[in-house]
Amino acid sequence: MKPDLEVVQIGRGQSFTAWEHGYPFHTVRWHFHPELEIHYVAATSGHYYIGDFIGEFAPGNLVLTGPNLPHNWISDLGDRSSVPLRSRVVQFPEDLLLRIAELFPDTRGFSTLFEISRRGALFSEACSRDSAPLLAEIVQAKGPRRASLFLQILANLAADAEVQTLASDTYLPDPSGFMTAGVNKALSFINANLTEDFSEEDLAATAEMTPSAFSRSFRKHTGMGVVEYVNRHRINLACQLLMNEPEKPVTDICFAVGFNNLSNFNRQFLRRKGMSPSRFRTLLEDNRPVAA
Repeated sequence: MKPDLEVVQIGRGQSFTAWEHGYPFHTVRWHFHPELEIHYVAATSGHYYIGDFIGEFAPGNLVLTGPNLPHNWISDLGDRSSVPLRSRVVQFPEDLLLRIAELFPDTRGFSTLFEISRRGALFSEACSRDSAPLLAEIVQAKGPRRASLFLQILANLAADAEVQTLASDTYLPDPSGFMTAGVNKALSFINANLTEDFSEEDLAATAEMTPSAFSRSFRKHTGMGVVEYVNRHRINLACQLLMNEPEKPVTDICFAVGFNNLSNFNRQFLRRKGMSPSRFRTLLEDNRPVAA
């Protein structure tokens, strides 16, 4: 079974993304992405799959997956139908560890993390215990503290003498093969052309599927329809522009992220963020430190 491509969104002005989710959740499926991923299980037990490895996990399971290495965690909920918080995740591009190691020779152990990530790495209970509060904090952290937490988490992982690799040394992920799957090609197209004008029919053609078959397959793989998926990512991009380009008019941001109608942009922004773009920007300004 071919894994699905997950399009990881790292915001402008950021070097990594940190987030958490419950279970079930739309990203919980057999999938891959070019970014490395630190995955911490906060609740539930079940089976997890890393490349050709299958194992059992419990709360505290802490794993690093490498570029394009397929993975998934499936929880056994027992009598429960869902849990509000299952996992905390940090994702970052593959060259980040190498660039950090080049700039700071003291962190040369970080490049070792990159190597073991290619097979997936399971960290010890002690490492997980030390890293858990940092992973909880980094989800909400901002600025220098966020960067500091990231480096501390990497330092914890690099110092773990009991780390175990998971997938066999002969397992070689083949992203070119994965990307032949129709929906994966469409997701890659969306990522590359997010701010451009395209239709669901264009995506179906990219996926080499009929529009009806593509629509069903896309919803199955992402948990939402094409319009909702694209709008969500465009609104996330709009938030980054509102945060990092305070002088840019809201109207310009609307068109820059791919919307062609200001009313629709405002409506979609309100639906996802609970406020208008202007209110979002005002609250950002209220939160900025006053210059001394």
